[in-house]
Amino acid sequence: MALTKLVFRPGINRETTAYANEGGWWDGNLVRFRAGKPESIGGWTRYTSTQMLGTGRSLLTWTALDGTIYTGMGTNLKYYVIRGGGLNDITPLRETTTAGAVTFAATNGSSVITVTDTSNGVLLGDFVIFSGAASLGGNVTATVLNDEHQVTRVVTANTYEITVSVTANSSDSGNGGASVVGAYQINTGLDTSVFGTGWGTGPWSRGTWGSGSTTTVPGAQLRIWSQDNYGEDLIICVQDGGIYYWDKSGGLTARAVALEDLAGAQAAPTIAKTVIVSERDRHVIAFGCDPEGDPGVQDPLVIRFSDQENAAEWRALPTTTAGELRIGTGSEIIGAIQTKQQIVVFTDVSVHAMQYIGDPFTFGLQEVSSSVSIISPNAMVAVGDVVYWMGKNEFYAYDGAVVQIPCDVKEYVFSGMNIQQQLKVYAGHSSSFSEVWWFYASSGSQENDSYVVYNYEQRVWYYGTMSRTAWQDRNVLSFPTAISPDGYVYYQENGLNDGSVNPPAALEPYIESSVIDMGDGDQFMFATRVIPDLTFRNSTNDAPTATLTIKARNFPGGAYFASDADPVTKTSSLPVEQFTNELYVRLRGRSMSLRVESNQINTAWRLGDPRLDLRTDGRK
Repeated sequence: MALTKLVFRPGINRETTAYANEGGWWDGNLVRFRAGKPESIGGWTRYTSTQMLGTGRSLLTWTALDGTIYTGMGTNLKYYVIRGGGLNDITPLRETTTAGAVTFAATNGSSVITVTDTSNGVLLGDFVIFSGAASLGGNVTATVLNDEHQVTRVVTANTYEITVSVTANSSDSGNGGASVVGAYQINTGLDTSVFGTGWGTGPWSRGTWGSGSTTTVPGAQLRIWSQDNYGEDLIICVQDGGIYYWDKSGGLTARAVALEDLAGAQAAPTIAKTVIVSERDRHVIAFGCDPEGDPGVQDPLVIRFSDQENAAEWRALPTTTAGELRIGTGSEIIGAIQTKQQIVVFTDVSVHAMQYIGDPFTFGLQEVSSSVSIISPNAMVAVGDVVYWMGKNEFYAYDGAVVQIPCDVKEYVFSGMNIQQQLKVYAGHSSSFSEVWWFYASSGSQENDSYVVYNYEQRVWYYGTMSRTAWQDRNVLSFPTAISPDGYVYYQENGLNDGSVNPPAALEPYIESSVIDMGDGDQFMFATRVIPDLTFRNSTNDAPTATLTIKARNFPGGAYFASDADPVTKTSSLPVEQFTNELYVRLRGRSMSLRVESNQINTAWRLGDPRLDLRTDGRK
């Protein structure tokens, strides 16, 4: 019998059939390729200690002048600044009432409180903080009322309901007194994309009874944030909403304030799609904002930039470097991203390069490609001077010219995507492994539960399942960080297990090859022995185990009718590179495939070139 070395091409290929992809990998999960060989990915542990409110869709980590590390994170309900793993709510306020404008009414035996405040502007799920309230006379005390509450029902334009922590009794007949002040946070947004306009577009009771909804009014579209640090401070923007500034010197109890409310603010934009701070020249840049000459009216193709080193001054004057540009193609700006040399701006149909050119124009703008799509505002990532992004049916790269990236899993990804939730697509960079990740919602899910990876060093693709809604590469932190729909931020590539549960659970990575055969597949094969080549380097399990499975079938369209699997184990008395010497199997078929998998905690593996003892076994 002859030993056949099983050498497969790196990457997963789903653009053809498993039979036509002979010599390649066909399927996998939680694996990557290093030097052309598959290995299990790292695990994750919790970075935040408490659960956030809402679904997070943005991450930014920066360092203050005193060395303190902060992370900004926006959800559909809140905006947080993280320090030391703790969440600090800096969500901006949109309105604070005068004393006495708010009154309460309780119902005996109910924990629901009706709040009256004329033209309050709240939406279902909004947050309000009351102060100055007096007891209603019974169980609903001042302490119960003077707290943060979430709107549970919008009744009319002047009334809404909240639910408190106690049940009112017959003595709760007061109205809270004449000193009640309500501090309303900015309207919340949706955590699921809703298409269309009119009745039924928004969730039930999003507005007042019977009201229609469009996807452009506050709170009626998927909440997406952009953010950038301005020195040690933070600038944040709600997509198609306001721009806000958080001053680190105010402490973690201070809230972000509207940009136009900063001391000395002049002609600051009040609405935008996204915001960036130019690293080279320290201009704040707002994309898809209101023009200087038409404040409050959003132009989705206008770009404005502040005076250099002055986030408050936006007037285009001979004495400032502030100014305005307008893109001439497309109908709206989708997003923008900063590289080392320039800012790349995406509209719905084109790509533009924006670059600092100095006086007198400050910035120049050049179209670099047309008839190019991008699937979401966060579907791009910059790797040095190269930008990678996911379009609506293709993957692209820009390094001075826009090119399509050949993708071996394109049909698998786009045909298996929930296109109604495409705005949730989020791209991330893992520089340690030369990878660009895209997280997306699969066809059976309303939330991101899948990923596809492009390894730009090896130029190969792989995919899998992992629920992440935002990602950030390691920078001042030691590991990449990512947000999960479970409400926590995680350190990625930290440990070998799933740290979302306690105790941590094992990952279950696997890789499976396409078929191999002899000649043109006209000969049956008989397999009797496997010589494994598998390393458990980095495993912390005392006896890590993986399973090698050989599958056999007779025809390309036929099911695997036989398989033989054995565990491959590392013994504690041998060096890590030495494993089980051989495995004995008895399989017969026209073609065979290999699968490697594990399901133990603290286990990592990397596959080499195993050998299979094969002989021909006739034609029938």
